[in-house]
Amino acid sequence: MSTVEHTPSESAPDAQKWVDVQASDDFAELRHRLRKFVFPVSGLFLAWYLLYVLLADYAHGFMSTKVIGNINVGLIFGLLQFVSTFVITTLYVRHANKNLDPLAEKLREEIEGDGK
Repeated sequence: MSTVEHTPSESAPDAQKWVDVQASDDFAELRHRLRKFVFPVSGLFLAWYLLYVLLADYAHGFMSTKVIGNINVGLIFGLLQFVSTFVITTLYVRHANKNLDPLAEKLREEIEGDGK
């Protein structure tokens, strides 16, 4: 979502304009760039989460190993789930700003006919 204010055009784009943009090479490239980031990162995160769940269920001894005081491996892995979520969010924002937003803005201008 852009943080720049946009005023809507006098008339809304017709349905054919949307179909044309969806069929365009730019839109296909935008989808490709999004999927190139989202699918691998989602897969990695789900694998990381599944590892955490499986270790919690089947490796009680390992997960209950004390590291410092009452802090054990399970607690550290659990907190790292939150850390990895924030890291993924940060990486996605950077990716979107660099690779997705410029192309999405170009498509928006085509649809709305800003003529910039």
